[in-house]
Amino acid sequence: MTSQRSLTLAFTLLTLATLLGLGASIFIGRFPIAPNKAVETLRTNALAYQLVFNLRLPRILAAFLLGAALSASGMVMQMLFQNPLVEPGFLGVSQGAAFGAALAILSFAASPLWIQLSAAFFALLGLVFSYFLAARLRYGGWVLRMVLAGIAVSALLASGVGLLKYLADPLTQLPAITFWLLGGLWGTRWQNLLSILPVVLPALLALFLARWRLNVLSLGDDTAFSLGTAPGRERTILLLLSVAATSSVISIAGMVGWVGLIVPHLARRFFTANTQYALPAAMLAGGLFTLLCDDIARSLLPGEIPLGIITSLIGALVFAFLMSTQPLKTSR
Repeated sequence: MTSQRSLTLAFTLLTLATLLGLGASIFIGRFPIAPNKAVETLRTNALAYQLVFNLRLPRILAAFLLGAALSASGMVMQMLFQNPLVEPGFLGVSQGAAFGAALAILSFAASPLWIQLSAAFFALLGLVFSYFLAARLRYGGWVLRMVLAGIAVSALLASGVGLLKYLADPLTQLPAITFWLLGGLWGTRWQNLLSILPVVLPALLALFLARWRLNVLSLGDDTAFSLGTAPGRERTILLLLSVAATSSVISIAGMVGWVGLIVPHLARRFFTANTQYALPAAMLAGGLFTLLCDDIARSLLPGEIPLGIITSLIGALVFAFLMSTQPLKTSR
């Protein structure tokens, strides 16, 4: 059993690593800035100042928020659905965002604002469709019906994305759709970041404050009710908060996979399955993981690698390692 002292030490190390990652990311890129000359360079070089404060800083913060939101949502959904293979976009959220972005690219000449709004709207719409379909299914319990409905809605929206790609102009619109689906933060500016903060920050704060309730809600309806909770209402609220955070970050980053699937497993392994500790650990670890992947994406090669490729590659390798070393669990 992990002692309180060990948890405190692990949280301290993770927090320091996160702060170090945020600070170091400012100096990483194809325009290197020496840390020991940073102040002088920013004061005397207008290009370096614009690069750091208008390009790198909003992108760094967006990458951290992206990872924190996906990881927190993944943790919440894996606990609520008692399924270690659930990830934030499985209820039609990711495919809904992809359909909305593709539709905006075809309809509004790839306007960043319309792509973001359309992706967020259809991501939430995917959840609504999944919920109403699950309510009409007559097979299994509520958790199983939601999973089945999410699979069906995701498949329908994926076919819609395929149709839009078929209709897209192969020289202009199709490449834009393809690059959005690969995921990336190359177009992130302050206005993009500020547009999602009113949704992401309150949602993450609410999930953080309710983290101890996840332990109870993961025990089943009868047990949770006997312990003084309203399982149906509380699960719905936590699910809506998770989807709101996920849809917001996806709207500016595109499809970034594996973060919300793999980081919760790592958090449970190193910080116990108690979500009072595992959920904040997942937020920090997810933010750090996505930040480091974005640093690799924008600095490894002369041309930027899509972020979704890096997270999928590293996430799949880590997931394979976890599966081969210890059974995955979602509850204590």
